Amino acid sequence: MTLMAHIRGTQPDHAPSHEPVTVTVARRVAPGREHEFEDWYDGIIGAACRYSGFLGAGILRPNDAGQDWHVVYRFADDDSLQAWERSEERAEWLGRADEFVEETGVRRVSGLETWFAMPGRTAPAPPRWKMALVTLLAIVPLVLLMNLFVLPLIAGWALILRVLVFSGTLTGLMTWVVMPRMTRLFRGFLYRRR
Repeated sequence: MTLMAHIRGTQPDHAPSHEPVTVTVARRVAPGREHEFEDWYDGIIGAACRYSGFLGAGILRPNDAGQDWHVVYRFADDDSLQAWERSEERAEWLGRADEFVEETGVRRVSGLETWFAMPGRTAPAPPRWKMALVTLLAIVPLVLLMNLFVLPLIAGWALILRVLVFSGTLTGLMTWVVMPRMTRLFRGFLYRRR
């Protein structure tokens, strides 16, 4: 099965989301063609970044040869994502990779699920109450520390600037520092089979 046919066959039917949507695609790269894959990735992401709503992308290389590579990209909302995924330009780029790449899985997450997505994991997202509880455990100490140490330093600033600093710092810490660690720490609780 070609990469294009496989991808078209796995597009799930889902209700449009007005939240940012993150897509993780697992791909198996033919041995010895890793550099070709990286060049292809640079090209397809370069094309995607010209589409409205594109928020960024990244690639997770496998630890060992023969394991899946994970391409992660994010769009502002489902409509923006669909415009990219249905584009002729994307179809052309996917066709170029047919001979050296095999897609092995696709996962889409939005909202709170984004913080709990684990590359390579095909299990469904945890129940929302578990995500909310772990998020609360992470955010309360951060808000307390921000109130004790950061807000006093910027107390004289305009309200909008204080809110931007507080929200930006909190969002950055939660997204890139705290939640990846919390997800690993609480994975037994979050992903326990029902």
